[in-house]
Amino acid sequence: MTSHVFTDTVIMFQRCARHTLRSRDTLTISLLMPVLVMMLFTYVFGGAIDVGGPYLDYVVPGIMLLCTGFGSSITATSVSTDMTKGSIDRFRTLPMFRQAVLAGHVAEGVVRNLAAIGIAVAAALVLGYRPHADPAAWLSASAVIALFVVAISWIAVALGLLAKNPEAAGGLTYAIMFIPYISSAFVQTATMPAWLRGFAEYQPATPVVETVRGLLNSTGIGNNAALALSWCFGLTIVGFSCASVIFSRLSRR
Repeated sequence: MTSHVFTDTVIMFQRCARHTLRSRDTLTISLLMPVLVMMLFTYVFGGAIDVGGPYLDYVVPGIMLLCTGFGSSITATSVSTDMTKGSIDRFRTLPMFRQAVLAGHVAEGVVRNLAAIGIAVAAALVLGYRPHADPAAWLSASAVIALFVVAISWIAVALGLLAKNPEAAGGLTYAIMFIPYISSAFVQTATMPAWLRGFAEYQPATPVVETVRGLLNSTGIGNNAALALSWCFGLTIVGFSCASVIFSRLSRR
């Protein structure tokens, strides 16, 4: 049974990956847009923002989260397309693990987002980003980012199932793309008004980005790691549970 589930998931992942590779415009935007945003903040706004050090070193962890936000829109839209264009109806006639199609979308989203993050980090290194992390810190930071990507991918799948059409699915993910901007990803939360700072400090993006920033820049992470992991696991459970329930209800129609 376990091998059957794994095989079906791999097949669905390959299917989703082929669809993404065929949509070259969408793929190019999802991979390059974070780099353009990073350059915008670094060279246009960075000189006016005081973070106590090089702004590029500060902003790179935030760009990693931004990659996930951009990628979530593609995942949600792809899931909604499957639901509205009849693909799921065809899968129901096959002897396969029913949830494999959702797991395939998540796996493809994780690989695509991690690729976008890798490209953004490579571009940052070219621009002068010089993290002080040792291999263990890099591995830990990568693990936190990967967990966050998995969590957001499951949320995106649930939103894609909930949407009435692919256009609406893309719209529903705007909140995910917007969240990193209201966090410590681009500016210190202490510079925000009190009413906004409360939200910025107690939402998932801030502890995740502070953990990654602390690991890569060797500035300390405090209790942010525990908060980041709690948010990642909590969002994964919520996203997976909601996606499973919605998919089961839609499958019974």
